[in-house]
Amino acid sequence: MTSQPPFRDLTVGAYADLVAARTPAPGGGATAAVVVALAASLVAMAARYSDRQLEGAAARAERADAIQRRALELADDDATAYEAVLAAGRGTAARAEAMERATAVPREVADLAGEVATLAATLADDGNRRLAGDATTALLLARAGAEAAAGLVAINLEEGGLV
Repeated sequence: MTSQPPFRDLTVGAYADLVAARTPAPGGGATAAVVVALAASLVAMAARYSDRQLEGAAARAERADAIQRRALELADDDATAYEAVLAAGRGTAARAEAMERATAVPREVADLAGEVATLAATLADDGNRRLAGDATTALLLARAGAEAAAGLVAINLEEGGLV
């Protein structure tokens, strides 16, 4: 992962090729984070077009921008965390620590996804009607990202003996 540029700096095609490669990361966790970042991007766009219809639209756009940036950071963090799990030996203190981090990252992704979904639902209902489809798409992507991240949290808790 260290030789790779941050995922945010890759083209969509380059990122997709990395996911498809026979390498352990990026995988589901990083991709869930990218999906949440894209959902946040749609929310930010819809909010910017909703300044006449929705009080606080600018603040919603700014929050969505912040979530997008954080989700993209978490995509990289997830890949790094998973690689640390693989590098640590089974049953070691290093592995337990790595599993804790590998669980914390998708947990934060799921939390951010929930926030994006809430913002998206508000925009779909009360924002610019011409952007309702974009807001709905953001809601669906956020929901998918949340479900994927939550599933990874459950797997990592079980794998790491953290439950």
